[in-house]
Amino acid sequence: MRRDYFVTRRFLHRAVIFTLYGLPLQAHSAENAAARPEAETIEVKASALHDKADFGGGGLMRPVYAAQATSIVSKPFIDAQAPIFSAYQLVNNLPGANVAASDPFGLSPYTNVTVRGLNSDALGFTLEGTPLNDIAYYGAYPAQFADAENYRTIAVTQGAAAISDPVLNAAGGLMALTYLQPAKTPGGTVNVSYGAYANSRQFLRLESGEIGQSGVRGFVSYSHTTAHNWRGPGEDRRQHVDLKFVKSIRKHSDISLIGSWNRAVSSYYPQVTLDAWHADGIGGSNNLKAWYDAGHVAQAQNYYRLWEAPEQTFYGGLPSHFALSNHLSLQVTPYAQAAYGSVASGATLPTSGIYNGVTPVNGHLRNLNGEGGDAVVRANGVQESYRTGFNAHLSLETGRNKLTFGYWYDYSDDREVQSFTPVAPDGRAPNLWARQKSGLVSLPDGQPLYGSAFHTIGQVNALYVSDRLSLFRDKMVLEAGFKDVIYAIRGTNNLPSPQYRTGGSYQVPLPRMSIKYHFRPEHQLFANVTTNFRAPSSTAFYDYYDVTSGAVVTDGAQKLNPEYSISEELGYRYFGKKLLGSVTFFNYNFTNRQITTEIFRFGAPVQTTVNAGGQTSRGVDVEISMRPYHHWSPYISAEYLHATIDNDIAVDRDLLPTRGKIAVRSPALQASIGLSYDNGHVFGMATAHYTGRQYASFMNDVAMPGYVTGNLALGYRFDDRLRLKAPNIRVNFTNIGNNHALSGVSSVTLAGRDTIGRRGTRIAASDPLFYIGSGFAVLFTAGAGF
Repeated sequence: MRRDYFVTRRFLHRAVIFTLYGLPLQAHSAENAAARPEAETIEVKASALHDKADFGGGGLMRPVYAAQATSIVSKPFIDAQAPIFSAYQLVNNLPGANVAASDPFGLSPYTNVTVRGLNSDALGFTLEGTPLNDIAYYGAYPAQFADAENYRTIAVTQGAAAISDPVLNAAGGLMALTYLQPAKTPGGTVNVSYGAYANSRQFLRLESGEIGQSGVRGFVSYSHTTAHNWRGPGEDRRQHVDLKFVKSIRKHSDISLIGSWNRAVSSYYPQVTLDAWHADGIGGSNNLKAWYDAGHVAQAQNYYRLWEAPEQTFYGGLPSHFALSNHLSLQVTPYAQAAYGSVASGATLPTSGIYNGVTPVNGHLRNLNGEGGDAVVRANGVQESYRTGFNAHLSLETGRNKLTFGYWYDYSDDREVQSFTPVAPDGRAPNLWARQKSGLVSLPDGQPLYGSAFHTIGQVNALYVSDRLSLFRDKMVLEAGFKDVIYAIRGTNNLPSPQYRTGGSYQVPLPRMSIKYHFRPEHQLFANVTTNFRAPSSTAFYDYYDVTSGAVVTDGAQKLNPEYSISEELGYRYFGKKLLGSVTFFNYNFTNRQITTEIFRFGAPVQTTVNAGGQTSRGVDVEISMRPYHHWSPYISAEYLHATIDNDIAVDRDLLPTRGKIAVRSPALQASIGLSYDNGHVFGMATAHYTGRQYASFMNDVAMPGYVTGNLALGYRFDDRLRLKAPNIRVNFTNIGNNHALSGVSSVTLAGRDTIGRRGTRIAASDPLFYIGSGFAVLFTAGAGF
């Protein structure tokens, strides 16, 4: 289809997509649905109940008027949950969302979320319009995001990101995080928590109020958390800072400064095969070792301290909105991101016969303890990345029409190396952050020995245009949009090898259109068609070499096709005085479907992607809740999903017979229920979530059983005392039934049993890996505003 067809004036004036996050507004008119997310005014006071008039299910549902499926978790629900919960855990009850968590408190980076069967690397993540996705793997790490006390809303758009969102990989939708608005008067909030597994957490937020007559107000918060592993040895340590400052320039114009800094050292929860799960469950060989046994190399490399993962991240942005005239407005969001971390693991290196890339090492390695045979080391999968960019769009609104032009630029710099730290006879392996080269295993010339060494530069240039037309006194809204994305990846493999330069370049046109119609004030119909694409992760371009032979163990592809998808939604919403409800039918068609899995290098998990060809996903989402009735508010969500592989998957020179098989990580049924109570003093929230059976191999010969988990929150708010506003106590029970179950698929495989391909070749079996879900935990919290 020719590009110019989509940008003609006639086409643009016939269809409209609401592109601004789908945040609920306070009136039933379609015009209000076009307001910016910043324009949403929901006042939250520490000394009083939240305004529940617009909430259902205790904050699990609220009205949404966008022409696409969107579900929103609001402050009342967030405040009832354990304050240590991550953004993933807070959206676990929304339609289509399934969270695979390794620990009860959301501290572990070994967690995942799927939406409509699409993995977290198929979701976009933004904080106040600034991107949060990992620049190399597209995934996200929710423990690095904001503290729960600072969230105003968490919106999950299940189908696709808005045309203006600065994300590349969002075929599975978008998770948009928003901060609280800074208070107009000085004050703050303090929370102290203690619970199971020696969990200890302290949180303090200070509000400046308006600073003099400057029109500037803001907040800064700090939290400190420690917790022992709930299974096996280990401890998580986390420090976190959030900030937001707002400067009001004039009516409808403002500049915000946001930031989020995180520093953590995380322990490791081993993922397991299905056989290992049946054999040992949450114990035995499915955990790391609590002691170091130098006499047994196989056990020594599983010493838990060798698997501690340090990480430090920063996200920052300057979201700004300027009303240039009564009809013209400009939205500009510059942003920056920096990250440094290491996925560490215990491993062994031979003391002789080492290769540096494809070049044999002559002489002895430096700092390698041991003589002959193998020496235990800590393998450091270090990633250091920087990202900066801006997203801007200009909107002209004249009567019934709103025309928007936008441009997004993103520059990323990613360095990844695998270095090795020597281990002393007592198991000590200093230099945890692997920054000091003098403490690493080195070549005879003093340079560090690397198992891999990549440097990748990525640049995104995207132009987009959308046009919205309101008809019949705003009862009907049509919108069309077109986005042209140019993404260039340039990389170097810095090991001595035949491969040096690699990368790819993509230019993808992304049209979309939608319609929504309010045939009654409480009733709405909507439909949309969107397109999305995703380039392969940058590590898929590189060769990996065996340090013991110099042989290529993983080929880097030079011509990788991007994933492309077309999605359609048809939905109905009802937002009445007592009942809120929505039902959405959806359909996806994928080509070159990119499936994230893991390979292990020196025992450490490294993400990679598999091209799974075509896929069709169809289903229905349902969400129903009641506004508070005698202080009670129930909630129900459910999804039916039928996702199939459309073709056989190429394996070497054969074809794996996967046509018609069910797609991996795609449970046919998931459902959640919730019940909240809040009379101003006593409050509580009970939720239960069911995830159906899901396959972990493309041949459907390995499946993870379905499971149920339930959480309970109980609390009490006191009247204001002295300088304290609404002092409160609460207790949160996680996995209240202590159900030991696998919570999600960590890595998928082609086949769990040896399979004969279409052309007669035997395709070897391999075992997929699974996350073990967390056990029962209790957390007590006391807090107050001031």
